[in-house]
Amino acid sequence: MKSQPKLLITGAAGFTGRHACQFFDKNGYEVIGVVRSLDNHLANKSTVPCNLVKKDEVFDVVKQVKPDYVLHLAAKNHVGASWTDPVQTVETNVLSTLYLVEAIRHVNPDCTMITVGSVLQYDPQNINTLTHPYSLSKTLQSIISQAWESLYKVNIISAKPSNLIGPGQSNGICSILAKKVAGMEQLKEDSKIEISNLKARRDFLDVRDAVRGYDFLFRFGNSGEEYEIASGVTHSLEDVIHFLSQLSKVEFTVRAQSNEVSDYYKGNTEKISQLGWRPQISFNQSLSDILNYYRKLP
Repeated sequence: MKSQPKLLITGAAGFTGRHACQFFDKNGYEVIGVVRSLDNHLANKSTVPCNLVKKDEVFDVVKQVKPDYVLHLAAKNHVGASWTDPVQTVETNVLSTLYLVEAIRHVNPDCTMITVGSVLQYDPQNINTLTHPYSLSKTLQSIISQAWESLYKVNIISAKPSNLIGPGQSNGICSILAKKVAGMEQLKEDSKIEISNLKARRDFLDVRDAVRGYDFLFRFGNSGEEYEIASGVTHSLEDVIHFLSQLSKVEFTVRAQSNEVSDYYKGNTEKISQLGWRPQISFNQSLSDILNYYRKLP
């Protein structure tokens, strides 16, 4: 890696994006964050505004920055919203990826790009495994990335993270629950949690470990390959609430609509583990950091 390589991070103002900007800035990269609007200011970071579903704007940014690396985080990541507006979800996730890989191909073909998908992608050879429009959008994103790597030899690595948790503004279930508990402690919320299914299980991974994983992929990953980044274990929402109750300064009640066991895909970390990556932040530490983050908010 050359000294002070340029790294373009899309979705820089988002949950993962803010952690990524901070991490890579501290680790020798010149970080340029792509944001939808300059209202999304990132302290001490260079930012460029860009609507990633507008081809001309994407090409202009890539020409302006001429990045050595691209971390493509920008996406519509809400499963529920994908049911309400599937066109916007597919348009955002697919077109942004297509325009980026095409701009890299024309402007700086030596650039290495990571496109960030999801473990919720489905098997494109079996349409019956498709569960929601979000899954479709992330699968198409991955197919485009692999196609451009194969057809045009663009250096593209695909990452499939699991459910990312950690301190910072997030719409994930762990953040929603921790924010609720912090509100109870501040007497802003009633002391009752209602949840759809306590037995639903997820593979939770700290966002800071995921960002470290992206760094491993930049340094050691193989172009054209797809890597899952996950903890490799699952926890139920009951586990989440139980640990938050141990941390909480107040008591609260929990009511669940269902207690049906609902397992979830457990990430396969074999490929990225071969590069030397391992999760470093425990599930309990992540939850503690999330709760403390919301406790400090006004």
